[in-house]
Amino acid sequence: INRLVMEAAADGTGAFVIGVDVGTRSVRAGIVDTATGRVVGWGVRQVALANPCRDHYEQSSQEIWAACGHAIRTAMQQAETNNGGHAVNVTGLAFDATCSLVVVGEDGSEPLSVTAKSNTAQEGHPPRDVILWMDHRAASQTTRINACPEAKPLLAYVGGTISPEMESPKLMWLKEELPETWQKAKHFMDLADYLTYRATGSLVRSLCTTTCKWTYQAHLRSSPGATNDCVGWNDAYWRAIGLGDLVDEKYVRIGTTMKPMGEPLGNGLTEQAAAELGSGLKPGIAVGVSIIDAHAGGLALLAADPQDSKEPADKQSINWDERLALISGTSACHMAVASAERRIDGVWGPYYSAMVPDMWLTEAGQSAAGALLDHVLTTHSAYPALCETAEKTQKSIFQILNETLRKQAEEEGLPTLAHLTKEYHILDFHHGNRSPLADPTLKGMVCGLQLSDGSSLQHLAMCYLAAIQSLAYGTKHIVDTLNSRGYKINTLYITGGSAQNDIFVQQHADATGCTIVLPEDPNRSVVVGAAMLAAVASGKYKSVPEAMQHMSRVERVVQPASASSAAAMYHQAKYKVYSLMWQHQRMYQDLMRNV
Repeated sequence: INRLVMEAAADGTGAFVIGVDVGTRSVRAGIVDTATGRVVGWGVRQVALANPCRDHYEQSSQEIWAACGHAIRTAMQQAETNNGGHAVNVTGLAFDATCSLVVVGEDGSEPLSVTAKSNTAQEGHPPRDVILWMDHRAASQTTRINACPEAKPLLAYVGGTISPEMESPKLMWLKEELPETWQKAKHFMDLADYLTYRATGSLVRSLCTTTCKWTYQAHLRSSPGATNDCVGWNDAYWRAIGLGDLVDEKYVRIGTTMKPMGEPLGNGLTEQAAAELGSGLKPGIAVGVSIIDAHAGGLALLAADPQDSKEPADKQSINWDERLALISGTSACHMAVASAERRIDGVWGPYYSAMVPDMWLTEAGQSAAGALLDHVLTTHSAYPALCETAEKTQKSIFQILNETLRKQAEEEGLPTLAHLTKEYHILDFHHGNRSPLADPTLKGMVCGLQLSDGSSLQHLAMCYLAAIQSLAYGTKHIVDTLNSRGYKINTLYITGGSAQNDIFVQQHADATGCTIVLPEDPNRSVVVGAAMLAAVASGKYKSVPEAMQHMSRVERVVQPASASSAAAMYHQAKYKVYSLMWQHQRMYQDLMRNV
């Protein structure tokens, strides 16, 4: 890294930008070489997540902004160390963030609380003003929107039903449950847009955030007679769901100007923001229009060349229909793009120019991915002993679990490691199903419990494997659904911490039958996606696709088991069990509905 930084700094290009990724539990910042996409400085800062009651998840925008500064300063220090103690010339900055809702008050005022009146304890912290993406408090508002006739034209662009994870149900909840907060709010913003607002003072919203989470219809911006960006808002929809005051205000609180991701904002970084973020950032450096975190991962992945052929990665040289980006974090997002709109029941989109410019985005996902694995592990009685072993051996818990599975499969003489779960099945709907069933009422299920399960490491490892397989079958369900509507997906581009887990990767390959392409540094790909936007904003590249071409890097390719193999046949049978589990659960719901 030292050599790469010093060479890039010495060539006179000043080709460094900062990408900032605000995830569910942490902020990560990377100093990125725009010529190669390599991260040369890295910083991380944890952020608190409050769960005051069931389905309510909240954060503080003040804490998130402070964490951005801490992560950036750490990354800058590391980059300077790698550059022989000399400063690196940063020319641009861009953010990605979870699709969380920020309630913005008057400048200088105390943050406006989004905490329900029945849960007002703040535990010594500033009022929490962020409703997290995974918050499902607006379930009843979501049901009412989905039953509203005026909503139908818009629902066609979110898979037929809106999700409680989107912003308009949450706005309804705020107005109905916290009317004082609603009245005092100066702006309602997606978290990614809030961060660029803090950085530049610009109220411009991102086409990504507004189109994907706010029911904005970006494709109408170029329609005949369109005179301003507000043409993408649907007046009848907002009035029908009880938020007509937003229309009467001419949308000033949710956005009147939307721009493509990577466009430079205002006059760049303000003096105040430069001082708050620190580490020698220069006021006036370019700040690009932001993007949702998973979508930044999509940018970092989808143009990568598995053969490393160095051919130009424009639309003519890539068969987009065959590629699916899987960004695996707390949840999992599955991103595909096409040149024509494809409406798919139960799958969000199609969204125009919401990730790759001039392409229609299809966005599927699983509401719990890393969160499911955490749940399965931490609730098992063997988890404390696993952590103790990891500390003693200086190995990660996943190394130990994977070694345990391999040893157990070998001792039992099984055809494949996957066969360890033959009598144990998990349905991964612990936070509902996002896609393609689009049903937040569905629950997780387990089949195969025994009194003799005990607290052994072997049993914990088997549960962990079954959870991984369940996630893989959820991805297969998504792939099959997309392929039934015009896609021809045969390759998964995976990033996130799970992409470094060989068993997670191979189970996904074998369960879906897809080739897996892994980036050079899976933990940092989302930051690189944000950095691509900074590179465009700073003028290094003329377009987002050009930045994708130059800054995407492939580490390795994993092939699935052959269709006739024992592994493939096992997963075919187990996927049928998975499908029956959610079908049976719906039967149980019908039986119990009126009792």
